[in-house]
Amino acid sequence: MQYILIADDNADITDVLAAYVKKEGYEPVIAADGEEALRLFRQYEPVAVLLDVMMPKEDGYEVCRKIRAASDAPVILITARGEDFERVMGLDIGADDYIVKPFSPNEVMARLRAVLRRISRTDREKNENNILKVGNLEINLEEYTLYIGGQKIALTKKEIETMWTLASNPKKVFTRDNLLDSLWGYDYIGDTRTVDSHVKRLRAKLDKAEHKGWDIATVWGVGYKFEVTDEKE
Repeated sequence: MQYILIADDNADITDVLAAYVKKEGYEPVIAADGEEALRLFRQYEPVAVLLDVMMPKEDGYEVCRKIRAASDAPVILITARGEDFERVMGLDIGADDYIVKPFSPNEVMARLRAVLRRISRTDREKNENNILKVGNLEINLEEYTLYIGGQKIALTKKEIETMWTLASNPKKVFTRDNLLDSLWGYDYIGDTRTVDSHVKRLRAKLDKAEHKGWDIATVWGVGYKFEVTDEKE
């Protein structure tokens, strides 16, 4: 049996989402606060988490941080507040998607299917080839680590996947829509500003180490590509 953890202090919401999760073939596990969510996550090891941000005891951001420190299980944050900075913060701490209330249960299920498909695709890639090296860059997709010149760079799961996507296709230009599709899923309902904010944070972290031989280049009006340059320049 595969479990989906649903954490929200509103019983009406958890009841509806639980019914839809069952239709998808999963067994729902319900938590009414952050502490219970973490306890049930450890107990059931769910394949994905639907996580409300505003919860008693521990909020969704803190729960997400703790889940991400221990597991790569996809986390979809659900909140009544939709400000850009909150969405960015949620993605930055390791959430895979972000949904604003009020929402359609069908939309939540579409997002859930998208993140689970993406995890399945990433797992297949891991089995085929889980280490990528370009110059002084090394990405290990099995351990979700990235090193530049032997220095480990602390990145989120999504940032590692972004680097893997770009670096494994050097000089290929990815439009913002391409990256939304490949990293957030075809069913993701968002805008391309998410990609720009994500890449900006990623670049800031990569720039903590010297990397003259490669970079993430902006193709103005189109998107981004992984550019391999002459190290002597």
